[in-house]
Amino acid sequence: MGADNAATSGAAGDALRAGYDAALPEVYGYLLPRCGDPVVAEDLTAETFLAAVDAVRRSPSPPISIPWLIGVARHKLIDHWRRLERERRHLHEVATSAHVDERWDERLDAVRAHQALARLGPHHRAVLTLRYLDDLPVADVAAAMGRTVHATEALLVRARRAFRQQYDGPTASGPGEEADRG
Repeated sequence: MGADNAATSGAAGDALRAGYDAALPEVYGYLLPRCGDPVVAEDLTAETFLAAVDAVRRSPSPPISIPWLIGVARHKLIDHWRRLERERRHLHEVATSAHVDERWDERLDAVRAHQALARLGPHHRAVLTLRYLDDLPVADVAAAMGRTVHATEALLVRARRAFRQQYDGPTASGPGEEADRG
């Protein structure tokens, strides 16, 4: 990095540090009512300021201001919404795959689906996440998990069944089905 770039980056960094206290409540205040969740708003605020730090390190760095930070926050929020929609869409695919019975034609509730996924054992959660949330082909899932394709396909069948049982709730699972968590 040349002396001129370092001076520009240093000035922008100083401006960011100086304006942080004033900008923080503005950025958080922009995000909170739009996402409705204080934890998500805090995470997106942190991502916004991390993006600002990255921008300050680039040459030429943009003029850091509250309107610029709000613009970055808007993009972070849009990215967040896109991630949620992708997850919802992929979780819906789990429920409507060819191996699912007719009861699963109903639309998945994303919150229940996340809760059901969280209750699964690590292998089931990993295989479903890689296959449906990350949208990897079965062969890539198998490679990532260090398994054969056939073993991964069998694990996917068990994981989808376990997911459906968790999604339907405790009344849908019978005795001994807890053991199928790995």
